[in-house]
Amino acid sequence: MSEKIHNTSSKVSEAEVSSKSSTHAVKTKYADLAVDFMHTYDAQTSEITPEQDKKLNRKLLWRVLGLTFLINMIMYMDKATLSYSSISGFWEATGLDQNKYNNVNTVFYVGFAVGQIPGTYLIQRFPISKLIFAIAFLWSLDIFLHCAAYNYAGVIVLRFFLGFLESVAIPIMMTTNGMFLSQHIRELTQPIFYASCMASPIPIGFISYGVLHAGASIGDWRVLNIIIGGLTFLLSILIFFIYPNNPLEASFLSTEEKVWVVRKIQGSSHQSIEQKHFKRSHAIEAFKDPISWLICGFFLLQQLANNLPYQQTILYEEMGGLSNLNSTLVTVASSGFAVLWSVAAAIFLFIFPKTTCLTIIWSTLPSLVGSIAAVALPLSNAIGELGAISLAANSFGVGWICAFGLAQTTAGSSYTKRLVRNAMVMASYSVSNIISPQLWRAKDAPNYVPAWVVQIVLSFTVAPSLIGLVWYLLYRRNKERLAALQENDTVGYVKNEEGELIEVNIAALDLTDLEDKTFIYPL
Repeated sequence: MSEKIHNTSSKVSEAEVSSKSSTHAVKTKYADLAVDFMHTYDAQTSEITPEQDKKLNRKLLWRVLGLTFLINMIMYMDKATLSYSSISGFWEATGLDQNKYNNVNTVFYVGFAVGQIPGTYLIQRFPISKLIFAIAFLWSLDIFLHCAAYNYAGVIVLRFFLGFLESVAIPIMMTTNGMFLSQHIRELTQPIFYASCMASPIPIGFISYGVLHAGASIGDWRVLNIIIGGLTFLLSILIFFIYPNNPLEASFLSTEEKVWVVRKIQGSSHQSIEQKHFKRSHAIEAFKDPISWLICGFFLLQQLANNLPYQQTILYEEMGGLSNLNSTLVTVASSGFAVLWSVAAAIFLFIFPKTTCLTIIWSTLPSLVGSIAAVALPLSNAIGELGAISLAANSFGVGWICAFGLAQTTAGSSYTKRLVRNAMVMASYSVSNIISPQLWRAKDAPNYVPAWVVQIVLSFTVAPSLIGLVWYLLYRRNKERLAALQENDTVGYVKNEEGELIEVNIAALDLTDLEDKTFIYPL
């Protein structure tokens, strides 16, 4: 399908449009935000050359993906402070034990779930650059306030609000990446984006190592929170000045480059750039679509394993023979493996494009093997256990981020359906993570066999099987659509305020995948 939008200057009559049963027409306010911009600049902008395309892609990767990568890494460092604080005196200072620690992790995701409804509304109603700035700024304040925590109740409140603030951070950043990056680049860079949170234990691990080695009088855990909170505050300032709302408002792009970006997104991804009107019918369709629930099922089951990365340090301690300092270094090393695994997934997607579903499935295999080994090996086999835990904890995240991308890219060009489906899968993610910490019960220590069994069966076997079913259903839809697709089916019309009908790429109409039969699902 051509990435060039059908020219904006072509006018037709309503009778001509209505005579074509497969043609869609919408009012300007319900179409893509980019319609007016393209109406003004598209006709006068030349086609992009291969050299210009490479230069533009490099700019977008550094300015957009690089920024979202940095934000995600630092925010994940914030979230991980609790785990690293657990080995630097935080438990003793606040009265936590294993079960209370699990409850604190659960409460974080209660806040995460509560934040989905207001967060989804705010994404569609307000500029996303201002929203992500507010999240980062308030997040830094919450981390600073951890330094004042002195009891279990205080920690509960702080972690609830941290989860509430984070609830829509990933959807915002994934939405931003989707606004700027073409379909293929977006697919192959999803594991790279996820590597940001997998890489976060590397800097925070070394910071924690240094803090533990220094032995500050105010408490090592307070120093750690001050450092990480300070980094997040600086990040919020950076966001305020350079985070883009959308390609049309991106100051680092020329007018010509903005046109090229819109053509890329509507042509390759078959998606709208942005739409600020909530469409009730699209929201209802998101809830009725079985694909939504299959992807939600994947998140619900797979994320039962998500407490494992936070449990790593504690598991290393209970194995014996590892000091707090050394267990931190082991966590850093296992995070290095996670980054390499993410890069391997990106290389696979580069060599074999349009294989997102397959990538979700095969990237889960090391976690399955590692979990089986972890529960089968005796704790006395320290090297084997270390390898098994690291393998289990640091592989399945690639599938998580690819599934999140799949939820967005299979919703058609509809901005509302994408956001509602985002909220659905993140709610499933929240429920699963509310349950996940409770699997690691103190009475099951040190082997935690029930937790491992749940992960082996549900997280690493049944969950990827659901993605296999998604692939099968969408493959059948694609087969039917490709057989019926005709060249003029990709044309749509927007009715402006003067009542004129303007010919556009159908992706600019902000339709759902079920409304637009020309939409071919990226699998």
